[in-house]
Amino acid sequence: MRLTEFTDHALRLLMYLGARYGRMATIDEVARQYGMSRNHLAKVVNELAEVGVIMTVRGRSGGIWLAQDPRDIRLGEVVRRTEPNFHMAQCFGGGDAAGCPFGTACLLRWSLAQATEAYLAELNRLSLAELLATARTPAPDRHQATLAPCIKESTS
Repeated sequence: MRLTEFTDHALRLLMYLGARYGRMATIDEVARQYGMSRNHLAKVVNELAEVGVIMTVRGRSGGIWLAQDPRDIRLGEVVRRTEPNFHMAQCFGGGDAAGCPFGTACLLRWSLAQATEAYLAELNRLSLAELLATARTPAPDRHQATLAPCIKESTS
């Protein structure tokens, strides 16, 4: 299962805004910080504003900020809202099993649907605030490393 670039940008945007909760940021600022396309990020901002996760003000003095407390933003809900087609198999996309010869009796289709729900439920256990609390540097400079190496050199 792979998240789209749209969802990746949405999660990074929320992390940026969450790290600055109560303050306004601009699309240009976030795009520059994370090396994102400004136009693509603007689409993400529109979607998140439409579902009420962030607030926006247009114009010269405008910006974006979280509309909800970071403790109330569940990652699974963000993923669910930003993934337009969260189907693990082709047969998920249409009506009655989308032409699958096994139809609605297919155990694979049911199992994949259950796995998708479990994946989203697991993400829903984590709030934006919890995600930020575990980050060493919530809004890192993209030119500097933020995490220690995962593998330590052997001393033997």
